[in-house]
Amino acid sequence: MTEPRIYVAGHRGMVGSAIVRQLSTVGQSGPTADGPSVTPQIITRTHAQLDLTDQAAVHAFFAEERPDQVYLAAAKVGGIHANNTYPAEFIYQNLMIEANIIHAAHTHGVRKLLFLGSSCIYPRLAPQPMREDALLTGTLEPTNEAYAIAKIAGIKLCESYNRQYGRDYRSVMPTNLYGPGDNYHPENSHVIPALIRRFHEAKVNNAPSVAIWGNGTAKREFLYVDDMAAASVHVMNLDKLTYDQHVLPMVSHINVGCGKDIAIGELAAAIGKVIGYTGEISFDPSKPDGPPRKLMDSTRLNTLGWNARIGLEEGLRLAYDDFLLL
Repeated sequence: MTEPRIYVAGHRGMVGSAIVRQLSTVGQSGPTADGPSVTPQIITRTHAQLDLTDQAAVHAFFAEERPDQVYLAAAKVGGIHANNTYPAEFIYQNLMIEANIIHAAHTHGVRKLLFLGSSCIYPRLAPQPMREDALLTGTLEPTNEAYAIAKIAGIKLCESYNRQYGRDYRSVMPTNLYGPGDNYHPENSHVIPALIRRFHEAKVNNAPSVAIWGNGTAKREFLYVDDMAAASVHVMNLDKLTYDQHVLPMVSHINVGCGKDIAIGELAAAIGKVIGYTGEISFDPSKPDGPPRKLMDSTRLNTLGWNARIGLEEGLRLAYDDFLLL
């Protein structure tokens, strides 16, 4: 079997770099439908080399490289503050990136593509745990609506090219991710990296307390990024008949989560323990909490043979080790 040429869009991001690690370690999980496992040729481009919001540049890249598969992990991402402050950038950049890549993949004959979305596609008050068929059944969370709409558009792009042109473009919806390569910006990061930085700085500075946004009762599910990468490769490598029988025609995407959630207050205490911070933890209810609960129903993916392996405590320790390398 010829080595597949696999383009990982966003290979420097947390998820994209984890997918590259996964592909480099296990290759094409085998045996595949076409024969034994093989080591892929991984294609990457930095933002300086290829602006994914530039349609002409993206088409020229696909014409030159002719990838067989695409993992679309490139995106503009951020936490509640960033999403709420920069909605125009979040909707514009994400729409442009996914539209350019998916259309170029189709135009240049890419056989398989995997689009990575987000759990924020579901309604703010969706029944818990959130099933795939909850999509478009209610109002989105206002603080990240722009990002969520862009991700929903990505799902529908894949669905539309599959329906009209017979492509095999799949979508996976990860829960909240964390781990090596995360963004630890003090304002624009997600909750786990933000808390890791805050508790670490409090420990170093002997601060008496750490303030957490919200009242601490909102519950979230967290998945270590290398588990997400393993799930992505697993879904990409499922034969089309198996995938279609378990996913289509009921839905056009598949959830990826660990099946457990935790209150933000409990999460903060767990992070403080990993870091060794012994001060007080306080809460600021004037700050937004986001949805009261976000737990994914990953039954469909579990039925297809994948389950998360890295627990939260182990994952937090690995994430803190990564932070210390910065």
